[in-house]
Amino acid sequence: MNTIKDSVHDYITLDTLATELLDTPALQRLRHIKQLSTVRLVFPSANHTRLEHSLGVYQLATTALDQLGIDDDRADHVRAAALLHDIGHGPYGHQTENLIYRHTGQDHDEIEWLLTDSDRAVCQVLEQHGLHPHRVAKLVAGEDGLGSLISGELDVDRMDYLVRDAHHTGVPYGTIDHGRLARELRIENDELVLAEGNVATAESLLLARSLMNAVVYRHHVSRVAGAMMERASEQYLDRTDTTIEEFRRMADHDLLVELGTHVPEFGRRIEYRQLYKRAIWAPLSAVPPGIVDVNYEDERAAEREIADKAGVDSTAVIVDIPSKPRLKEAATNVVVNGVTQRLEDASELVSGIRAAERSRWRLGVYCPEEHIDVVERAARAVLGIRP
Repeated sequence: MNTIKDSVHDYITLDTLATELLDTPALQRLRHIKQLSTVRLVFPSANHTRLEHSLGVYQLATTALDQLGIDDDRADHVRAAALLHDIGHGPYGHQTENLIYRHTGQDHDEIEWLLTDSDRAVCQVLEQHGLHPHRVAKLVAGEDGLGSLISGELDVDRMDYLVRDAHHTGVPYGTIDHGRLARELRIENDELVLAEGNVATAESLLLARSLMNAVVYRHHVSRVAGAMMERASEQYLDRTDTTIEEFRRMADHDLLVELGTHVPEFGRRIEYRQLYKRAIWAPLSAVPPGIVDVNYEDERAAEREIADKAGVDSTAVIVDIPSKPRLKEAATNVVVNGVTQRLEDASELVSGIRAAERSRWRLGVYCPEEHIDVVERAARAVLGIRP
């Protein structure tokens, strides 16, 4: 056994398998991937890494498995999945995820390609301990029964990152009773549910996620920087011989150095926080029907049209249209009066939070500060944004 001191969970005890996995290059790489990527440009203390988070998810998974009474073999596979669940992330985490998906067709939680190569250290460690890499990969993807504990409505991933992100940003909004959440899990009809008397416990998870979205995850500065990072990464791949396989295995600092060299117009702005400003920051009510559903190619076409109409360089305009807000946690199963229900049917709070998420949604158009006026006029004309 190996014990590690953690800023959130105090002491985390690793078994032999987890200790050996921790020493593999795939997991050690996560020391160099920040959990909150561009959010740290807003909250300077948010410098925690995906390795810390992975250890926290392992700890919460262990707590839940002990409570659920899962047998040793299944528990070993779930704990391994908890520790490995983030190894598929590229540099800057979610900020480059869409780019990687467009090139590979794979999300960050599709890690089988990282686990099933017998030359890879992770695969070797798993097999030496009698674990099947394919089963671990399915659990990370939220499949194979208990996969919902790793990636689902009641997953330990969400429990850890809300508390950890709140702790490191210094905001109180992500504070949840993660210990109770992990201990009150039950399995009914092969699905995870929260035991009787825990509607408020489930609501707290939903509310914390909504508040963290508003204050931390979707802060406008982070969104501007994230959009700039995605455009810079696209240009970097176009201008160099770097393959998408090489790109997705970079660490944060690797990419920042490369962007500073090959895409300095964006790379140096990101490095020194000289970010674009908001020319448009429009609520859902001001956006014409259909605009919210445009695809990647349409966004880029709109950028070019706005830039042309405004008389600025095409790289001086970024259109950022997030997906429609959704509440995955609203589908959480809770037991009420002996009957399993979805949280959205058992809680009156869900509809209010859903309305708040819609009211906070914003379409953004960003550009250098000196172009704000001309870009705003052009963007309103091209996108049909109402005042």
